[in-house]
Order: sequence, then C-alpha cells, then structure tokens
Amino acid sequence: MRYVHEKNSVEVCFSPALFGDIVTTGEFVVVLVDILRATTTICTAVANGVEAIVPVATLDEARRLKTEGFLVASEKDGVQLDFADFGNSATSFTREAIEGKTLVYCTTNGTRALEIAKGASGIAKGASGVAKGASGVAIGAFINISALTEWLAARRQNVVVLCSGWKNKFCLEDTLFAGALTGKLLATGLFRTECDSAHASIDLWSLAEGDVLGYIEKAAHRHRLRRLGLDDVLPYSFACDRVEVVPVFDGRTITADAAR
Repeated sequence: MRYVHEKNSVEVCFSPALFGDIVTTGEFVVVLVDILRATTTICTAVANGVEAIVPVATLDEARRLKTEGFLVASEKDGVQLDFADFGNSATSFTREAIEGKTLVYCTTNGTRALEIAKGASGIAKGASGVAKGASGVAIGAFINISALTEWLAARRQNVVVLCSGWKNKFCLEDTLFAGALTGKLLATGLFRTECDSAHASIDLWSLAEGDVLGYIEKAAHRHRLRRLGLDDVLPYSFACDRVEVVPVFDGRTITADAAR
C-alpha cells in the first residue's frame, strides 16, 4: 500500500498584533522576518561567527548588560543609541567585530516580535480559544531564503511567517519576503496554503520581483532610512542567498542551527 504524506500548511501573519488570531493549530515553526533591518542583521552576524545573540525587550535591560561588559546592538526608530556598540545595520557586523562573541540585541520592532514568537513556544490562545504552540522559531531574510526553505522542508511541519511590521502595522518589505518564501515552499510540493494573507503576499512579490529596489520605493521604512542616511543597506537586504545559515531562537538566545 502506498502512503501519501499530507502537505504542511503555510500561514502569513502581517503584524505581531495579529499573531494571537492565527489559525494554524498543533505544532508549527514560526519564521520571524524583519527585513529592514533586524533579521537581515541577525543572519549576517550569525554567518560571520557570532557565538550567540541575546535579544532583550527593553533599552534598560540592554543598557544594564552593557555595564556588565557585553557587546550591545541597540537602536530606537532606526538610530543607534549612545551607549550601544552597534546600531542595526548589517554592514557593521563584520567577522572581525563579532566572531566568537556574545551580542545583546534590542531593536524597535524585531526584538518585540521575537518576544511574541517566544510566547508562542509556550501556549498562546487566539480569539477562538484554540491552543497554539510553536515548536521552534527561525530567523528569515532574503539573504538566507534558500537555506531557510531547505531547512523548513526538512522539518516537515506547518509554518507561520510572522512579519514584524512597523509598530504593529503592516509593512511592504516584510510582506514581500513572506510572499517570496511562501512561493518557494509551495514549489517544493511539500506545502499548501489556504491563507489569504499568504496569497496576497505572493501576489505582491510577483509585482516586485523584477525590480525589488524600485518597488520598495513605496515602503515607508525605506524613506525613514533615507532620511537617517541609513539606506546603504538596502541592496544587500534584498539580495537573495548571501549566507547559508539558519539562525534559531531557543527562547533565550539566537544561534546557528547545528543540524544544518
């Protein structure tokens, strides 16, 4: 008798504010995405040999850990804070700067969304009252999209793509990534989606794919970064497959997945 493995589902959540109402049940993997700039930066730091990244939710905690001798990356609304060693631009996280070191990390959106994903690793309940539990949290960006696709395909679990957005609002850059990743997962033949947000993400990605940097001119955060003089990271942030790592979050630290 031939057995056919049921396809796993892909759901896209456009904002952390919507995460409590996801419909995926049972075990699933959360893919956290914050293209401009947290998850792009995390993937870069892990690829360049950082020992571990410790995300913290508040600036006070980041400041305290700085006094204890940790390297700290911290920004607010895009601007590096005066006590921090790094801001949130991937270009700063060179191998010479961070290899073998532990990095404390606090950003406007990315670490806040990571805390929500961490909460799902316990049990979270949506409006329906259905229990939801994440079996793991992976960090996604264009720069590791193929490595991430292979990692998710090997796990054979349902996937929820959590977009960090901007202060709980929808944003274009994270949604484009969600569409690109969903399309790649569906192309493996191992996944399916019945999620309107996933289909909308794929449609947006199909519009942008031919000229992503041109399309992203519509994005509000792109213009925030331009005003701050921090938009030099854009070409790198939308380049696919620059690194081969899949960072994973265990509830305390982010490290490279040892199984790859």
